[in-house]
Amino acid sequence: MADRDLTTGPVWRALAVMSAPMSLGILAVLSVGIADAYFLGQLGGAPLAAVGFIYPVTIAITSLSIGLSAGANTVVSNAIGAGDGAAKAGRLALHALGLGVGLAVAVAFAVWAATGPLFTGLGASDTVMVEIRAFMPWWALSFPCVVLTMLVNALFRAHGDATVSAAFMGAEAVLNIALTPLLIFGWGFVPGFDTAGAAMATFIARALIATVSLAYAVQKGLIAPGRTPFDNLWPSVRDIGRVGAPAAFSNAINPAGMALVTMAVATLGEATVGGFGAATRIQQLALVPMLALSAGIAPVVGQNWGAERRGRAALSLKYAFGFCLGYSVLVGLLLTLLATPLAALFAEDETAVSSAATYLRWIGWSLFGYGFVITANAAMNARSKAAWSMGLSLARILAVYLPGAWIGVTVFGYAGIVGAAVIANVLAAAGAVWVAHRNGVLTWGLGDLRGGAPARPAE
Repeated sequence: MADRDLTTGPVWRALAVMSAPMSLGILAVLSVGIADAYFLGQLGGAPLAAVGFIYPVTIAITSLSIGLSAGANTVVSNAIGAGDGAAKAGRLALHALGLGVGLAVAVAFAVWAATGPLFTGLGASDTVMVEIRAFMPWWALSFPCVVLTMLVNALFRAHGDATVSAAFMGAEAVLNIALTPLLIFGWGFVPGFDTAGAAMATFIARALIATVSLAYAVQKGLIAPGRTPFDNLWPSVRDIGRVGAPAAFSNAINPAGMALVTMAVATLGEATVGGFGAATRIQQLALVPMLALSAGIAPVVGQNWGAERRGRAALSLKYAFGFCLGYSVLVGLLLTLLATPLAALFAEDETAVSSAATYLRWIGWSLFGYGFVITANAAMNARSKAAWSMGLSLARILAVYLPGAWIGVTVFGYAGIVGAAVIANVLAAAGAVWVAHRNGVLTWGLGDLRGGAPARPAE
């Protein structure tokens, strides 16, 4: 396939071209979690509480694929920007897929084996554990499929094509959501499987789209083993892992932290857990444009860094930060006004609705901080500085949010957890600016306003 050149033309246009399609794709993917919560909530409080425990854990584990995708995007987009040729990019893609699927199988087995002690340790009651045990085996089966699809999608984005990536994400979500009520409640000759049905729908959708996306990528020439498919295998794995390992950990930190925060929420009762879980899923929907921006900025920075056009890379992050600020104001207004009706869509219990609404009213105003973190992390990953991304995410969770949530719930109850989330986002914004500047991805000079003056990177 022909590569889209992201090293010329207006930087804002390159960001828009890469990010706009991803908004739809990410929205579609996140809507699966919303659909699961909505339909399982109709089965009763235990399935809804189970989703509250499952969601942050599965997102944390799925971050493995996000990290590997970051590694694949970095090495492939840098190769394209440096003009190394299609053969090297195709070989790197093959190595990334092999590494990713192998790790995914091992992780899926480990998660399935650890389901009992993992969720019991997080505070799930015996009743909720019944629902979790029904869900997790099917989810584990689906995990290698989602890793494969996300890696293929990262390859398309590295080549400058976000539309195909978004289309596969959307198709998977549409199929998943269509199957979810059918397999939960049953219809006609299809029996209902209750909570297990939601995970079964996820497995079927992921397996089908993984197969189709892989075949399409091979047909388009993105994955080209050539005559020497294992040539430079170890350097490829090393380069992918150098970005992918810390990027995976960086992406896993936030949802893993949310799982530990959920333990603090669990001290207030299962209804509050259900409300908190519903609120965080609505929050994820609100974050879609910024998540899309973080996906879109990676190939822009990657290609420009590979082409030694570092002023353009720095300018792209300035645009990203500006967007995050403006968007957060809009989201803050909307969530303040619509918190209760939105919460009522996903929770019926009065305590759950109240808990969700309280969280939403306050968190919206601080979401710019989370946007700063994920866009700065994506930019640093694209220039092979993933360890700094990991440090930034780790500091946000372990130094601020997690201790703040436990201290807050002890002193102020649920309000303390909400306050800790807001403070963590605001402080993280300042940290993202400093880290990005320290690594040369953000500059203060005027030279990069034209996108051409190179910034001196920190080593």
